[in-house]
Amino acid sequence: MAFLTRNEVFSCFVFYAVLLVIKMYILAIITGQVRLRKKAFANPEDALRHGGLQFHREDPYVERCRRAHINDLENILPFLFLGAIYSMIGPSLPVARLHFLVFFLARVLHSVAYLFALRAPTRSLAYIVAQIPCVSMALQILVAVAAYA
Repeated sequence: MAFLTRNEVFSCFVFYAVLLVIKMYILAIITGQVRLRKKAFANPEDALRHGGLQFHREDPYVERCRRAHINDLENILPFLFLGAIYSMIGPSLPVARLHFLVFFLARVLHSVAYLFALRAPTRSLAYIVAQIPCVSMALQILVAVAAYA
């Protein structure tokens, strides 16, 4: 805990990282609940438990929820790595907080746009905005460690 209190940037990162992980859990729960409500199960044993093999099927909205969750995995996991390393290279707290906040808000908007099928290009713009702090952090990390390569 002493490291967290000494490194304010890392503490800030941990705050947003945990919020993002919670958001991913929420998407997983939503996907499961939609599967139950739509009676669209990916596995035959689940379908049998909930009414029969006729429910071993795909549903467009279940697939939308699942894709939103997969997209989170593809984008949040790299952010977790980049943010942790970025926190250790000594960025200023306000700049780091801006990176973390922009990524978090853009990913929340991306999920909302995915789940509610918001009009294009809402989801694409949210994706692009979320990539900006990731690219910025990656470049700053590379510059910080280039001398050791």
